[in-house]
Amino acid sequence: MTPTKFLLTALMSATLASPALTNPVRDGQLAGLAAQAKKEDAGFAGFSAERGRALYQARFATGKAETPSCTTCHGTDPKGKGQTKAGKEIGPMAVSQNPARYTDPAELEKWFPRNCNQVLGRECTAREKGDFLTFMISQ
Repeated sequence: MTPTKFLLTALMSATLASPALTNPVRDGQLAGLAAQAKKEDAGFAGFSAERGRALYQARFATGKAETPSCTTCHGTDPKGKGQTKAGKEIGPMAVSQNPARYTDPAELEKWFPRNCNQVLGRECTAREKGDFLTFMISQ
């Protein structure tokens, strides 16, 4: 193995093993969402960070006019801070910047319905929630 390949392999292994990326509570949330997604869609084949990115960045006309996308309050870069319409700061959404993010099931139960209804005008599906979390964990 060349020194370059060794270094790349070591960096990738360190990144994948990062405590910020793996968390038993988050992993349990994703497992529960996967079980729900299978019930909602027999063709469910797993979560996608790319679908999560698309959901995060998309603009919707079905929710509240003042919040057409997640980025309206959370910013275009999930690694940066956001701001509510009332001016309150929102911490980074990306797990790399906020390792405790998405580790409190009560917080997820509080914010997913609220934010999905504001942006989408409906509850998010289990697949949408899992895709979103997968994207944020990858950031």
